[in-house]
Formats: sequence, structure tokens, C-alpha cells
Amino acid sequence: MGEGNRTSVAEFILLGLSQDPKIQIALFCVFLIIYLISVFGNLLIIILIQIDSRLHTPMYFFLKNLSFADLCFSTSIVPQMLIHFLVKKKSISFVGCSTQIVVFLLAGCTECVLLAVMSYDRYLAVCKPLHYSTIMTQRVCIQLAVVSWISGASVCAVDSAFTLCLPYQGQNVINHYFCEPPALLQLASADTYSAEMALFSMGVVILLAPVSLILVSYWNIISTVIQMQSEEGRLKVFSTCGSHLTAVVLYYGSGIFAYMRPNSKTMSQKDKVISVFYSVMTSMLNPIIYSLRNKDVKGALRKLAGR
Repeated sequence: MGEGNRTSVAEFILLGLSQDPKIQIALFCVFLIIYLISVFGNLLIIILIQIDSRLHTPMYFFLKNLSFADLCFSTSIVPQMLIHFLVKKKSISFVGCSTQIVVFLLAGCTECVLLAVMSYDRYLAVCKPLHYSTIMTQRVCIQLAVVSWISGASVCAVDSAFTLCLPYQGQNVINHYFCEPPALLQLASADTYSAEMALFSMGVVILLAPVSLILVSYWNIISTVIQMQSEEGRLKVFSTCGSHLTAVVLYYGSGIFAYMRPNSKTMSQKDKVISVFYSVMTSMLNPIIYSLRNKDVKGALRKLAGR
């Protein structure tokens, strides 16, 4: 059949994480639990911050945005993955695949910027406490949140355009558990160099730039904490910073591995497992690391339970 007679792909087949039916059932149970914890944890954080006036501070304002991004992030991927664990034909329409890519990129890229904004907020709170309230005003908080979502939307628009505007004809089997640009590019019927360079460039903007700001912020925080007189205060801040940096390393490390290297012609099992960390696990861990271990949130939770 001639190249000109090939029709565009109407749907894609996702191979998923495993082809073994028994393993798929086990994975269904594991990811269902992870998703329920993620949804419950993030919704709880949003509700608590919304109804408790003690949590109407810059830190919790950014946490509420992060929780909403996490909800969008995980919901764009996990429900479909759960269905595919239980059915034989793991298909998704081209429109469904496009929608998943857009929501995934928008939420994921926005989260990258939000994590950097949150680290800057903690830097001001620890290193410049006397100026914190005058710098981090309500107006500034709203502006930083808006910039985070606009930045995420901008990167999403570029990556989606370069990925989805390519012709997809013939091959329609994606060796992945969801529609992700690097995996989809492998099926394109045209040269993907420009798209790969666009993904790499946007990765520099949305991954390396925020993570650099985070590392600088926490370096200054740690330097300030070391000079503290109170040992209890030092331990508390180090514990918090350690938890936050763990989340940052998990999210950015796996994201950088996926988007900041030359696009491979095949998606290995290792690639798919690593993508689980930034696409599924962080949405569950963020509420625990950033909020539910905090005494203010625990107090708000007890107050809500008392009602």
C-alpha cells in the first residue's frame, strides 16, 4: 500500500505494565489503593484549607493548588489504567489519547513550578522571617499561583502541539500504560527530530529551572538552620526539609530521566516503571509529605471530625 493511501490512526492499543493476567489483577489492587489514597488525601487537604481560617496562609494556599494539580494529574492516568488491568482490549481513541496528554502535561508542568514556588516560600519564612509577611502578600501569592498555571499551560501547549500534530498512520500499539509524548513519538509516521528537540527544550524550562531554584532555596534554608541555637528547631526544620527534598528528588529525578535524554526507539520496562513514580506515586505522597504530617493540618482535621 502506498504511503499516500495509509489512513490516520483512530485509536491506540496500550500494552500496559504487564501482559500476565495474574500480575494485572495484583497491579489493579495496588494501583486502586494508591489512587484512593491520593484522591482522599488531596481532597481532604483542599477541604481543610478551605474551611479552616488558621490555614489561610501562603504555604497552605500553594498546597491547595498543588493538591488540585495532583488530583488532575492522577485522575488523567490511573482510572483508565485500572480499567485496562481488567479488560483484554486496552484501547484508547485518538481524541482520548490527546485529552490525556493535555491534562497530564498541564497538571504535571504546573506542579513543577508550584514545587519551586513552595520552596521559595519556605526560604522566605526561614531565612527572612521579619520580611516574610510584607513580601508574601495575598496579591503576590495569587500572582505566583497564576504564573504557575500559565507556565504549565504554555509548556503543555508546545509539547502537545509538536506531539499531536505529527501524522500517525499504520502502527498504533503504544508500549506504555498511558499516552505520554515520548512513547507516542515512537509511532509517528514522520521525522520526530523537531518534536524531540521541543520536548527537550521545554524540559529544560519546566524541569531543570525549577529544580535549580528548589536546590538553591533549600541550600540557603539548611545554611540558616545550622546557625540556629535551638537544637529542637534544627531537627524540626531538617526533618521537614528532608521530607520535601525526598518528594522533589522522586518527582524531578524520574521526570528528568524520561524527558531530558534522547528519545529511545523502544520503551523499556524500566522506563515504564520509572514513569510510575512521577505519574502515580507523587500524587499519593505529596499530601502526606507536605500536609498531613503537619500539626496545623492535624488540628484542622480534629476540628472537622469534631463537627
